[in-house]
Amino acid sequence: TALREQTKSERMKVELVANVSHDIKTPLTSIVSYVELLKQEDLPEHVKEYVQILGEKSERLKTMVQDVFEVSKAASNQLPVNLERLDLGKLLRQTLADMNVQIMESGLAMRTNIPEAPVMIMADGQRMYRVFQNLFQNAIKYSLDGSRVYVTLKTDGELAVASVKNTSHLELDKGKDFTERFIRGDESRTDGGSGLGLSIAQSFTEACGGKFSFETDADS
Repeated sequence: TALREQTKSERMKVELVANVSHDIKTPLTSIVSYVELLKQEDLPEHVKEYVQILGEKSERLKTMVQDVFEVSKAASNQLPVNLERLDLGKLLRQTLADMNVQIMESGLAMRTNIPEAPVMIMADGQRMYRVFQNLFQNAIKYSLDGSRVYVTLKTDGELAVASVKNTSHLELDKGKDFTERFIRGDESRTDGGSGLGLSIAQSFTEACGGKFSFETDADS
């Protein structure tokens, strides 16, 4: 009975979050649209700065709302996926290439070990692109300055294993589950992170039939 009630409670929470997120999207889209219209007006310079900030914050909020919506969908097994055969190595290289500017600006050194030969898997390309985009963004945000990030892909012909390894710039709690929603490594940061990055990566990977795990070689 307790398990049934807990399951019911979790389902209701997921549905509530999904519904609220969906309802927020419509007025938020209007806000973003009107901000774009304001940018086209001949405004005083100081007002243009205000509009620019409004644009950045509204886009950030739009991303967060979409993230919450998709995580909720994944939690209730309602996330749509389009499974197809794709080359995981090619997907990794494409994601890194698309994020090259961010990587260069970060000062981090990316060390890749990705086979040239195709590593074919069945997955949703867009969902898995987002998985690695989140992992790389996480590494860029939270890695020790000037350190190296290792991206590897291995396969035994049946199983493909991709990994991203970095050195955190802060001490980590070994007991913390960073794939939990809204959990962040540094609660004091105000960098715009929502604490959903790894949760989304895990949800999307599992929705594609894969497995997601992380290891922390912690200081404590």
